[in-house]
Amino acid sequence: MFGGRLGRVLGWRLLVVIVVPAPPQLGPYGWRHPNPPVVADAAWPTAESERIARSSCYSCHSNETDWPLYSHVAPMSWLVRSDVEQGRDELNFSDWGEDADEADDAIEVIIDGSMPPDRFTMMHRGARLDEAEVQELVEALRAFGED
Repeated sequence: MFGGRLGRVLGWRLLVVIVVPAPPQLGPYGWRHPNPPVVADAAWPTAESERIARSSCYSCHSNETDWPLYSHVAPMSWLVRSDVEQGRDELNFSDWGEDADEADDAIEVIIDGSMPPDRFTMMHRGARLDEAEVQELVEALRAFGED
């Protein structure tokens, strides 16, 4: 198609664009996206608090993770899978009988603004919490602590 020097330069660049990203795809970590069954879902005190939690928290802190397209492509798949595994280990709304005592810790990280994390809200703008949503979520989590 292109001859001479231009063809060689474009050919090498095309080869780099195709071949360099290929090896990370061979690493199996992050390929499988298991969503274990929900054992005991958190009983949210209001529909609004449940809506907020589902849009801002459940992707990493439940067994109901929505796996976006980029979560199937390395190296993003590695990061997403790691975040979900760590999130479920810390607090899992799908196994609330086990994790109900984590509500106070969840309140702290929501109030200090470290949850949801910036790298998540960058990709999921609807997951950002405004002041009213923070208050609603915190009140719901405090209600769990009173049970």
